[in-house]
Amino acid sequence: MNDYRINISYAKALLMTAEEKSAADRVAEDMRLVNTVCHENRVLEAVFANPVIRPDRKVGIVRELFGEHCGEVSMAFLFFVVRKNRSVNLRGISDAYLGLYRESRGIVLTDLVTHQPTDTTAEESVKELVEKYTGKKVELHAHTDERMLGGFKLEFNHNMYDARLRTKILKLRKEFSKNIYESKL
Repeated sequence: MNDYRINISYAKALLMTAEEKSAADRVAEDMRLVNTVCHENRVLEAVFANPVIRPDRKVGIVRELFGEHCGEVSMAFLFFVVRKNRSVNLRGISDAYLGLYRESRGIVLTDLVTHQPTDTTAEESVKELVEKYTGKKVELHAHTDERMLGGFKLEFNHNMYDARLRTKILKLRKEFSKNIYESKL
């Protein structure tokens, strides 16, 4: 819970600074990159969490990783976070920033999970339906899950539409277990 407050506080500060400098869109791209790198690299998170490694070393690591890819506002913020010994929170801060950014721009994050990859026409129709339902722009993340038997699962704004084959089979199994039908033979 305490980390949540820290993440939100830093993310709000970054959003305010980015909006003052008209760089909120660029910072959002940078925070997506930071989030992806931190999410995919467990060794990096271990380095950031290690109190033995000095902050100036961590600043060097951040400079090497993000220096060429991130803008001036983002780099200054990343250096500030590392110098304040909050580098372990970079992933959470980037998550919080992206959430605040989407909220301020009227964007809803939508997650589409299917068994097989979807084509662009299916993704566009899902986007249109969610936009129509929410009245907001849609940022769609489509991915596959090999464990699914078939169908799809769609999540947005704490709502979930579950059209997976497994769910339908479980519903049928539950209905048949009630044994409503009684034979009069």
